[in-house]
Amino acid sequence: MAVSKPILITPDRPRIQLVGDYSPMQLILSSSSPRRADLLRQMGLEFSVSAPDVDETPVQGEAPETYVARLALSKSKAGWTRGAVALGADTIVVHEGRLMGKPADAEEGAWMLRCLSAQTHQVMTGVALYDGKRSESVVVVSEVSFRKITSAEAHAYWQSGEPKDKAGGYGIQGLGGVFCEKIAGSYTAIVGLPVHETENLLRSFDFDTWAMRANV
Repeated sequence: MAVSKPILITPDRPRIQLVGDYSPMQLILSSSSPRRADLLRQMGLEFSVSAPDVDETPVQGEAPETYVARLALSKSKAGWTRGAVALGADTIVVHEGRLMGKPADAEEGAWMLRCLSAQTHQVMTGVALYDGKRSESVVVVSEVSFRKITSAEAHAYWQSGEPKDKAGGYGIQGLGGVFCEKIAGSYTAIVGLPVHETENLLRSFDFDTWAMRANV
């Protein structure tokens, strides 16, 4: 299966006028994910964090790409405050058309790894920016291929505590990386925030990201 290209959703785009050489806009990360915060810091950006409570229930018949884009936008809107641009993101694992969120318990975590064992699955990450009037979002789709995972490994991995808060029941940036044979697409999107696409979104909102880096 070919890896999907990023899907850019672009509503009306009024331009934001800058004052001076550096944008006065503040960036809010509307996510409690430490991995996304780490990736924004890796990008050299200054931001504050909001952790909005958003209903993540899928709509019946909703396509995975639509679902993850909707959640990213909902999170960005829920975390927005006046004078800022809010960044929301969401990541899901999709195997054979079935959406896999965070495992509820050890049994579901083991089931997820059994499904992904010796298979290739998709990881979809949606990112959205919202400034109170305008929004833009992107969905990045990557593929991850796992080697065979034994029941003993799945049990030991669950006991490590790492899978409990991660879509698909694993974290590629941690112990879960030992199961991965190869990826096709964006590694940072699989972790939780595609840095290339995030940079492009920020610049589309007239963020001078390099000026921001000089001020961090």
